[in-house]
Amino acid sequence: MEATPRGLKVLTWITLGLFALASYAVLVYAPREAVMGDVQRVFYFHVSAGWVGALAFLVAVVAGIAYLITKNRRWDTIGLSSIEIGIVFTFINIVTGSIWARPIWNTWWTWDPRLVTATVMELIYIAYMMLRQGIDDPDRRARFGAVYAILGFLSVPLTFLSIRIFRTIHPVVIGSNDPGAQGAFDMTPRMFQAFMFSLVTFTFIYVTLLWYRIRLQRQADKIEAMKAEILGG
Repeated sequence: MEATPRGLKVLTWITLGLFALASYAVLVYAPREAVMGDVQRVFYFHVSAGWVGALAFLVAVVAGIAYLITKNRRWDTIGLSSIEIGIVFTFINIVTGSIWARPIWNTWWTWDPRLVTATVMELIYIAYMMLRQGIDDPDRRARFGAVYAILGFLSVPLTFLSIRIFRTIHPVVIGSNDPGAQGAFDMTPRMFQAFMFSLVTFTFIYVTLLWYRIRLQRQADKIEAMKAEILGG
């Protein structure tokens, strides 16, 4: 295993520091919401996790396009790594949403357009991971991954816009809410600051994890190449 680059070590410590500060901002600095109480604090990490999920899937699109143009396998590694991280953070987004919904909507789950589209999006990318495993040829697997990442991204804007184009009880964070929305609230300046800081912190977490995951995948690719060489020789 290669030594960890100094830049990655520094980035890791910065990310850990930001996460500690973000936790303080969410749990202490941001005021308690008057109607929902402390459960509203879930909102900060819930939205930030959703943001990272969308960002990760967008990066996979860029990597997919770059691979189709250059045929450089490094782009496939970036796309695969980014999608794996996106799946994890989308799952966190869905779970934290359910934790918030239980006391606010009086249920863990409802067939609301936002919840349905987010779950479908998650399943699309889980299918990406499963289908990749069934392709042995590395170049064919990379080409499939690039095309799938581009087409699968159609589910991301649909999820984002679902609470704006369909009737929903899910509140809109920024912008006007549907009259039927339950759990909407106006952010105070401190809430907004904690929210923005959480978004920045989760972006740092994404970049850090992506760097680690790419390094790990490179090692896996080397092992796969060695196996192929041994079996072929």
